[in-house]
Order: sequence, then structure tokens, then C-alpha cells
Amino acid sequence: MLVNAELYVKDLPGQLVGSLEPISMVNGNIVGVVHNRDIIVNQRICVNVTFEVGSNDDLEKLKKAWKSRDILIASIGSVYKTCTMEYLLVGSFSASYVESLIDEASNVVSFESVDVNYSTANATNTMTAMITAEVLSQEDLEKLDKFLVSACREGGIVYIRGL
Repeated sequence: MLVNAELYVKDLPGQLVGSLEPISMVNGNIVGVVHNRDIIVNQRICVNVTFEVGSNDDLEKLKKAWKSRDILIASIGSVYKTCTMEYLLVGSFSASYVESLIDEASNVVSFESVDVNYSTANATNTMTAMITAEVLSQEDLEKLDKFLVSACREGGIVYIRGL
């Protein structure tokens, strides 16, 4: 699980290391650290750390370790990564067709966000739709790809992934 925590440590030598060391004690892996000396509250400085831990139990052990070291936890929460992909659809279709396609796809995957941009139809009645989709996992992205390939094949629409 990926976690982000905003901590306040005393403005003394060794406190930064003292705030990061407990993460390794629970077999965590630090992804990023911002040591912000510009934010001082009650003679404590802000440390923002993003890290990975194996379980909620590890996270609870970490919280106890921080409290025992007099490290204040201002905020802590899980962070999730998303996967984004762009798709270009070219063919004879309407905007309502693409909207219904997105609605059907939402039964297959959970979208974090979807953005659709259309071109205007030209003399050949060809339309393009640029779809930018953001999902929670690579697995959902693969499901979405399979869905769109199948739907575009059925509708006679050219499908281009990953622009």
C-alpha cells in the first residue's frame, strides 16, 4: 500500500533521520521525502513522506513508533496510482454513440475520469473522437482495451490506442 504522511518533527539535528528510520523498521520503502523548513509550527518543521508498507498492521506499528519519538502526524492516508490511456476513434458515428460506449465501458471498469473531444464531421461524414481515460489499475486498462477493440470492430470504427 502506498501512503503519504505529513509529519512535524522538532527543529533539531537528527530529527529527519529519526522520522524516516521507523519506516524501515516495518519493512517499508520510502518513495519520496520533502523536508520543508519553510513551514514551522510550534518549533517543529514539516516533513512530507511517501512510502510503501505491506499492510495496515505495519502502518499501525509505524504510527506507534512515530508517537513514541514525539513525531506529530498531521495527516496520513493511502495514495493510489492511476493508469491513463488515450484512444482515437475514427469513423462514421455520432457523439451520442461514443457517450453510450463510455457508459457501457463503465460497467466493465471503474473510471477515475474520462475526457472526450470530438472533431466536426467532414464531407465524408467521418468523425474523430479522442478519449482520455484514467482507471485505477493496469488490469482495468487491459479490460478497457479489450472492450474498445471489440466495440470498435463491431461498429466498423478505426481504433488507435496510445497516442
